[in-house]
Amino acid sequence: MAPPSALPELFSRAVSGLRSVTPRPEIQIEEVGAPQRLAPYAFALSATVLRDGDEVATGRLILLHDPAGHEAWQGTLRLVTYVTAELEVDLAADPLLPGVGWTWLTDALEAHGATHRALGGTVTQTVSTRFGDLAGPPAAGDVELRASWTPVSQDFAAHLLAWCTLLASTAGLPPPGVSALPERRPAGAA
Repeated sequence: MAPPSALPELFSRAVSGLRSVTPRPEIQIEEVGAPQRLAPYAFALSATVLRDGDEVATGRLILLHDPAGHEAWQGTLRLVTYVTAELEVDLAADPLLPGVGWTWLTDALEAHGATHRALGGTVTQTVSTRFGDLAGPPAAGDVELRASWTPVSQDFAAHLLAWCTLLASTAGLPPPGVSALPERRPAGAA
């Protein structure tokens, strides 16, 4: 679907609200191409989360707009996200991880006043062990969160701030203003 040349005002305001946010320094956001077949209008952001210079999580946030509305969305706008991060294997195998991961999203939306409805999604945890020609590195774990919701308020910056909080939680970053403690070395270690 090719959108008409003039953008609807609601969609333009939503995009402006998303663009207005400056995330914390560890989160790098850039605009990327949006899927064109999901709705007449779409806008997408990609994020990379760095900790000590290493990429520890990535994500995408897509804003969809269908002026005719969509019954499943319960509205004309929809935010869709995908966030993934590497985890220590014991954490990735924890049976409580999916519930905790979902709470990262719901708590972030609530903390930033990002009112919404029709929230749904999945949290997937995986542990991978390499064999044969791929053998080498130890087992690796991942968590992946996919979700979508319909924003109720016109404060789209709140939704982006909530998404950044979700990214930070998934990446294991400490809250803003809190420094991580250095790792303790056993007595006698060099």
